[in-house]
Amino acid sequence: MRAKLQSPKVPTRADIVAAALRWIGTPYHHQAAVRGAGCDCLGLVRGVWREVYGAEPEAPPPYSPDWGEAGKAEHILDAARRNMSELSPGAAQPGDVLVFRMVEGRIAKHIAIVAYDRTMIHAVARDGVRCVPLDAGWIRRAVAGFAFPRVED
Repeated sequence: MRAKLQSPKVPTRADIVAAALRWIGTPYHHQAAVRGAGCDCLGLVRGVWREVYGAEPEAPPPYSPDWGEAGKAEHILDAARRNMSELSPGAAQPGDVLVFRMVEGRIAKHIAIVAYDRTMIHAVARDGVRCVPLDAGWIRRAVAGFAFPRVED
């Protein structure tokens, strides 16, 4: 008799936010994605993905700290579009991802996870992973929002 396979648990928005909150205090480390040891903004989202879903859907290519100043390819936006459901930044809810264009005319190169009460969790070089207000300055720079796959409210 064959064992019946259980379907994987469908994550909730609360699961995603809880996973992201566990990363707070992780120091900044370029290209890393290890909770407690180091991550950058992309590494935070990658690490939360692994905690919630298991294996990452794709590995990011190597990138330099100044890749956004020189490049034209929208690597973050393209990867998010391949692996998540796109939505307008204004429709983002807790557990969704926002992508930011930090300088007008340059590529989108920052990413964060929306938390509760108009806050977001992100990683920055000087502070590591923190929860900060999702204020007008951040909202103005948001160019896309994305929902993790198969998320329940």
